[in-house]
Order: sequence, then C-alpha cells, then structure tokens
Amino acid sequence: MPVKALKHNLGASSEVVRDINRRIVLNLIRTRQPISRADLARASGLQRSTISLIVEQLIEEHWVLEGSMGRLPRGRRPTFLGLNEDRVIIGVDIRPTQTTLALADANGKFSSRDVMETPAHPESALASLIQAIQRIKNTCRGKMIEGVGISLPGRFDHTVNRLVFAPNLKWPEINFRDPIAEQTGLDVEVENAANACVLAEVWFDRVHSARNLVVVTVSEGIGTGILANGALVGGLNGMAGEFGHVPVDPTGPLCSCGSRGCWEVFASNRAALRYYCESQAGSSSQVTFIELLQRADAGDAFAVKALERMAQYLGRGMRMIVAGLAPERIVVVGDLTHSWHRFGGVIQAEIQEHVLAGGHAPVLAPAFEDGMARLRGTVALVLQKHFSV
Repeated sequence: MPVKALKHNLGASSEVVRDINRRIVLNLIRTRQPISRADLARASGLQRSTISLIVEQLIEEHWVLEGSMGRLPRGRRPTFLGLNEDRVIIGVDIRPTQTTLALADANGKFSSRDVMETPAHPESALASLIQAIQRIKNTCRGKMIEGVGISLPGRFDHTVNRLVFAPNLKWPEINFRDPIAEQTGLDVEVENAANACVLAEVWFDRVHSARNLVVVTVSEGIGTGILANGALVGGLNGMAGEFGHVPVDPTGPLCSCGSRGCWEVFASNRAALRYYCESQAGSSSQVTFIELLQRADAGDAFAVKALERMAQYLGRGMRMIVAGLAPERIVVVGDLTHSWHRFGGVIQAEIQEHVLAGGHAPVLAPAFEDGMARLRGTVALVLQKHFSV
C-alpha cells in the first residue's frame, strides 16, 4: 500500500475510533447521569485523559452540562455530568384520527403536548403538520432543536423517503419527509409506529434488556416492530413486520389492506368493537374502545365477552411471531394495557399452548404508560444517530 494511502487510512481509522468513543461516553452519561469523569473512565475502560478530552468536547457542543459536586473522604471533589435539557426534540405521532405533537428534552422528558385532527388527505396533513412544527419551533427560543421524529401507522421506505403502505390511514404513497425538512429547516426522521415503540423500549426501559424483542402495537390495526440480535429489522422497502396483515382466515372480514381475514381484523380495537356491536343487534350506539373497557369493568357481560375474544385472537396471532422469530420478550402497546388483567393471562395461555418442542414462550409484558410509547420512540429516533455505537 502506498505511504499516502496508508496515512489516509490510519487517519480515517482514528476518526472512527474517536467517534465510537464519543458515542460510548455520551451514552454512559445518558444512562447513568449524574456521573463523574472518574466513573466514566471506570465504566468505559477509557483512559482519564481520553475521557477529559471527550467531555470537554461535549460541553463545548452543549450536549453535556456540569452540575453538582460530589463528596469524597479525601482528594479533589468530583463534578457530576448530565445531558443538557435545553437540547430538545419535536416528536410527532400520526394516527388515523388524530396527530399528537410534543416537545421533549434529550432525556425523553416531555414539556408540552398538543393534539390535532389528522386530515384525510396527505397533502393537507403535511401542510397542517408543517404549520404546527413551525409554531413549536417559535416557542423554543434559547433551546437547540435537534430534530423532528415522526411515527406513522404504516411502512416508510427510507431509500426513497416515501410512505409506501398505510392502509388504516388510507393515504397513497407520498414523500412525507422532504417537504417537512425543507420548510422547517430541521432534520426529520420518519419511522413506522411499531418500530418507534421498539426504539422506545430499548432506549428508555433501563430495567429490562433484550437483543431479540418484538413490540406489538394494538390500536385501529396491529403493528409489529422487530429487534433481532440488537438491530431494528427493516426488511425490503421497510416492509418487515407486517404480521397484522397475514391472513389467518381467508373467509374472514375484509381488511383495510384489501385482503380478507387478516390478523388485525380479528384482534384489533376495531375487532373488539365489532364483536360488541354484533352482540347488541339492532343497537346504533357508537362506542369507543376506552368506553368498551369501562363497560367491561362495570360488569357489562357483552363487553367482557368481546374483549376476551379479542385477547384470544391476539394470542393466536402471536404464535406466528413466537414460531417465526423466537423473541425473548414481546411487549404490547395500546389502550388494552389499561385492562391488562383481562388480556395478559388469555394471551399468555394461547401462546403457551402452541410453543414448539424445544422452544420457550417469551416474556409477555404490557407497556404500562400513558400512551407515550410512540412519542418516546420518536425522540429515540432522532437521538440514536448521536448515541448508538
């Protein structure tokens, strides 16, 4: 190899190493803050001089702030480090009927949240969303907006920046990223809602860690996000994980994707509402899924039966996931987690009944939170380019 080429290669390698070390230190500060420089050196295995250089760079870039000082029996008192909470992210969660916008800091703490109706046409949705982001941007004087993270109830092809499959939104293919980036002047990251929930689980759940994880989002439809060997699975054109549109009964009801008998027509919120309406023959009352949960808690036997049937189909559909992917953990996201006592046992029993010989049933867990999993995922979506090693 010529000397000039070797020097160039060594220089590139040094830059890669420095970037990896920086990400390691930044991630340690994120997950263990407040933390001292000495503790960073011990946790990372890097030399203290290297830690000092990286920390000073992160302070200059306004990623990290120095905070309180610790106490030691002797010697110099350590200064603790933490992420700069003036570094913020705009999160957007788009659903078929409503869109939620929120502002969060680098720790995933939300300071504001606003909800607006999702327009039926994507062009109108883009225009409304750009205006809403601009309004939030105007309120962020003195803060650094790192970017915009957007979760969509459909599949997004990152190679062409287009939404390519969104049957519940009923939108055609559209470039949903570039117009927002161009008109707001901000970096924009777009991802499928279930994949965003995978990122939220990995980034913000510090109690449980799994390298093989599936998140199942249950709402108007069913979405699945897959983490395999520690990496998010996108597949060809970003279409990996559409278990909700695998037909389980070809004679079943028509699905929004155009097929019949897909998993989501039997196990989604809409399915439970359909079961309930069918049991109330002749009734024209409109019930939301939350109201259905409340009616079940109040002793409505028809509501209880509808939810039980939904839970059974959820478990039966998850057998595909267990047999095909063998995840360590399945996390369920959605309003049904508010009544997990009705769902958890039924789903687990359905899965357990058909575990393959030699296999093991995964840990089944609800995402017990206030409906923010998708929004937390949008925050992780923006931050991962700085923190992921």
